[in-house]
Amino acid sequence: MTTTTPAATPQPKKSQSQWSIVRTQFFRNPLARVGMGLLAFLYLLALFAGFLAPYGLAEYSTSERISWAPPTTVHWRDESGKFGPYVYGLKRDIDMETFRDKYVEDTATVCPVKFFVRNPGIEGRTYKFLGFIPSNLKLFGVDAPCKLYLWGSDNYGRDQFSRIMYGSQISLTIGILAAVLSLGLGLVLGGMSGYFGGVTDTVIMRLVEVLNAIPELFLLILLRAMFPVNANPIVVFYIVVFLLAFVSWGGIARVVRGQILSGREQDYVQAARGLGASDSRIIGQHLLPNSATFIIVAMSLAIPSYILTESGLSFIGIGIVEPYASWGSLLSLAQAGGFETLDARPWVMLPGLFIVLAVLGWQFVGDGLRDAFDPRRRR
Repeated sequence: MTTTTPAATPQPKKSQSQWSIVRTQFFRNPLARVGMGLLAFLYLLALFAGFLAPYGLAEYSTSERISWAPPTTVHWRDESGKFGPYVYGLKRDIDMETFRDKYVEDTATVCPVKFFVRNPGIEGRTYKFLGFIPSNLKLFGVDAPCKLYLWGSDNYGRDQFSRIMYGSQISLTIGILAAVLSLGLGLVLGGMSGYFGGVTDTVIMRLVEVLNAIPELFLLILLRAMFPVNANPIVVFYIVVFLLAFVSWGGIARVVRGQILSGREQDYVQAARGLGASDSRIIGQHLLPNSATFIIVAMSLAIPSYILTESGLSFIGIGIVEPYASWGSLLSLAQAGGFETLDARPWVMLPGLFIVLAVLGWQFVGDGLRDAFDPRRRR
């Protein structure tokens, strides 16, 4: 007598939540992965800027200003064959063809490149590791009188590499802060406009139309002119964040208003109102969560525009002020040099490369999120 084993009952597939599906679809997008990698790299640079930068933000030589020095050549093997990074000192010379200053290596002065160095006695070298831990530990550096200008120096003799590292903290942070503030204003005012209607809706929407009627750049310049140009750099930073958010919340408010208008008559909203829920609870816990898809995508696409706008303001001299630096203010050195920048000091255009990378990273991430949330674009 033969016995037969019953066929295995197929196990039902485990259901996935919406966020799980979105995450899977997002990481299937190659450009979204590239964008995430770029942003991770840039924000790690910003997070560890003080540790990576060999010099302070505004540090320069007090004995001799080394303006527009070219990138320092790092040598790896000395004349005896010993391996190890070192640099030569710099000495000023005259280019007999152009009659301009130039810097040549002083082979009589040799300085080894040291790693994990501390310089407790030098002003400006102390920073806050991870934003709150005071430290003066640097990844690398050289002793005086040598200078280590990996990406050259600016007109004041300050290390361009160090200032780009510190500038990443301003440029990358200002985009997120402005986007969060703009999104908050748009959600609150758009939600109030769509839910209450009447006079509230009229006043808020007319304000949006007034803001949209004025060109954004002109409005930013006009509002920025109301504050002192030489104000405290920290105050200027928050002023720029507020101005960027103030001129940009209108578009978010319009979309949120439309979504609230379509959702406030739904059965679940009427049920919540019948159970005695307050207006703020209905808006905050029932209506706005339905806008989560729009909020996430809008924020990811707004951040690169704020980075570009801040860079433009700093480029024309009304954004971040000295001694702080952003990529836009650093890029203004290229404009000051004119055509000479391309020929004599091309390293001053490096901040523009970082702006492009940051904008591309956020655009790729924003496009990936938009496709992941859209069922018609899923793979």
